[in-house]
Amino acid sequence: MNQADERTANEYGERAADEDDEQSRLALSAHPLQRVGAYALAVLGKAASPEHLTPEAFEKAVKTVTDDAVRAALERDTKGEKGFWLKSSLSLFPNSKMNHLSNAKKSDETIRDAVQKWRECPEPQVRPAVACVLCGRDAVGFFGKVDVPLAESVLYRNSTPRGHAGMALCRPCLCSFYALPYGCRLTGGPSIALHSWDERFMARTLSRRVERNRQLIALGRADHRGIPAREVLALQALRHHEDRLTSGVELLVFSNNNRGQTLEIQSMEQPIAEWLRRSSRPPRRRGFPALLRAHATADRPGIVGLARNAFRSPDRIVGACSRYLTARLDQGEIRDDTAELAELCFSLTIEVMLMNQNEIAEIKAAGTQVAAWLKAENSAGKLREFNSTLKEQRRMRHWLMRRNIDALLDTANRIEGPLVTENQFRLLFDPEVEQAWFHRQLLIVSVVQRLHELDFKPGDRAEVAAEMAAEEKEHPEDIDYMKGEES
Repeated sequence: MNQADERTANEYGERAADEDDEQSRLALSAHPLQRVGAYALAVLGKAASPEHLTPEAFEKAVKTVTDDAVRAALERDTKGEKGFWLKSSLSLFPNSKMNHLSNAKKSDETIRDAVQKWRECPEPQVRPAVACVLCGRDAVGFFGKVDVPLAESVLYRNSTPRGHAGMALCRPCLCSFYALPYGCRLTGGPSIALHSWDERFMARTLSRRVERNRQLIALGRADHRGIPAREVLALQALRHHEDRLTSGVELLVFSNNNRGQTLEIQSMEQPIAEWLRRSSRPPRRRGFPALLRAHATADRPGIVGLARNAFRSPDRIVGACSRYLTARLDQGEIRDDTAELAELCFSLTIEVMLMNQNEIAEIKAAGTQVAAWLKAENSAGKLREFNSTLKEQRRMRHWLMRRNIDALLDTANRIEGPLVTENQFRLLFDPEVEQAWFHRQLLIVSVVQRLHELDFKPGDRAEVAAEMAAEEKEHPEDIDYMKGEES
């Protein structure tokens, strides 16, 4: 071989080696489920992030995923003692070699060979000359429902020409989908994945999830702690994240089974996600148990109500807090946890609702005046009177106007100035003020907060003491959350 031929051969060999190396290096794409699977592979390969996973570690991680698939397939029965991982695969890789109905009649060796062949990378000579639709690198084949969880959204559907099996994918992207179950909360039905564009959040959250799933794979059974409400998984992840969150959090609930692909996405914006993260950690953590109690009902833990409000309508959090703080006003009682909960409420209005701080100051000033008048009256009856107006703005407006007159006619001058100024009335009741209803909720919180600071204990409180309800019992799930336990 002359030098020119030898140089050409070396260059060809280097290109081939580079191509093989490229097919063993992860790259994050814009597809949330691929990203979840890529982080799961990184954890399995003991790398800090997908970009740091070496080709050697990638191959070991892929082997782990394949070996676990083989063990699950050999169980054959999804209802068996160790059949949970196999059952979960039906909603991820239906009709695959892993869970095909015919496996019940096949030998272990036949099943093992079939699963391993299914997960093998196609040989170079049969690969299509097209780019991966997710990352742009050379694809190794076209892959469809058996390999890639598709969903009903057009953003996730197969868009390849007729006759192709599915999406054109490179090997790392394909293997990310194979590893996807490790990064999900598996239910035996729809799978639940958390996604964010905050890479540190992804790395830490997926690390905990993968380790937990590996324990469940070893046991072969479902999580004995049961499945919490799906939104709670996001709050648990935020509870354990130590750094400031730079992006929002998405909750993806999906199924790829043969009864029909489904995809449900709930999004929590960065401000509310970061507020929840900070509020459940020191130093704000003192008020978080009260926040949970404010959202608890007789049949639902507070963490569920809080999580659902955070995803669906964060402004409802203030409403829940105001209802909790006023629940015992009829008995003349101010809750002991009022100060901490009120502090969280006002931090929410500033950090999440982005409310004008001058308006907050006006509402707090009105709350201070109303509380001063109630303190001066020293009557549980007057407090009940105020409490009765909270659900109807016309009654509240009328009550405040009457108390304004009473205060002005008070010859003892027990409080200075009107209870509510003209500008404060506008913020609370003007139809042209879009958030007037929200301002009224804040007024309630402010009044109760100030009464708590004044150590308000009306003189006739003993007359209604017998009517006071027993202290609420904490929900076990709320207690677990505050201890930092995950599901």
